[in-house]
Amino acid sequence: MALSEFEIRRIEQVVEGFLARRRPPAQLRDRLDLGYRIEGQGVELFEIRPSPRDPGRTIETPIAKATYVKRTGTWKLYWQRADLKWHRYEPNPELDSIEAALRVVEADDHGCFFG
Repeated sequence: MALSEFEIRRIEQVVEGFLARRRPPAQLRDRLDLGYRIEGQGVELFEIRPSPRDPGRTIETPIAKATYVKRTGTWKLYWQRADLKWHRYEPNPELDSIEAALRVVEADDHGCFFG
C-alpha cells in the first residue's frame, strides 16, 4: 500500500528541509545538485550532475533510500554499495521516523552516503 497524500506532503516538507541544508550554492547547481523522489513506500535521495559525454543530459547518482514499513511504523535505511545494489545501513538499519533517517544520512558517520 502506498503512502497517503497526508504522509507524502509531510515527507516532502521534511525532505525539502534536508535538501535546503545540503544543496550546493545556487551558482553551482547546474553542475551539481541534489534531488529526491517518493515512490510507493520509499524516498530516494540522489545527486544530479551533467553527463560527461552529453552535457545537455543529466545523470542521477543514488545517495540513500528509506522505505516505510507500515506494520511496524519504522523506516528502513539503505545505501548503495559499489555493486550498485541497495544494502541496509547496518549501523542504523531501522529508524522511527523519516527525520531520524535523514539525520543519519546527513551525519554520514561512516562515509556511505556522501563519501
